[in-house]
Amino acid sequence: MTLALAIARILLPLVIVGGIVVFVIMRMKNKYKRGTLGKKKSESAQNLLDSLIPFGMIIGTAVAVLLSILSSIPLLSTMAWGPGIGLLLGYVAYEIYSKEEEIHT
Repeated sequence: MTLALAIARILLPLVIVGGIVVFVIMRMKNKYKRGTLGKKKSESAQNLLDSLIPFGMIIGTAVAVLLSILSSIPLLSTMAWGPGIGLLLGYVAYEIYSKEEEIHT
């Protein structure tokens, strides 16, 4: 029984974060196929929009490392959760920012 719990404790974060990754990739793929990716008027606003998802992952990783340093949560566990949650939050920020001022071409 303890072996099954140990395996579940190892695989659960990977399965959940993997589900988040597949969700975000499939949503972005569908938006690309439909031609509804976010577009901004200025180049700097478009660069920010395109960078929101990677920024979310970087911030998620940084928060995970800080959380691991300041608490008793193992680094390996936080490194699985941090970028995955950052990816999801970056995607949410992408959706919100792309809806603010849409350009229909």
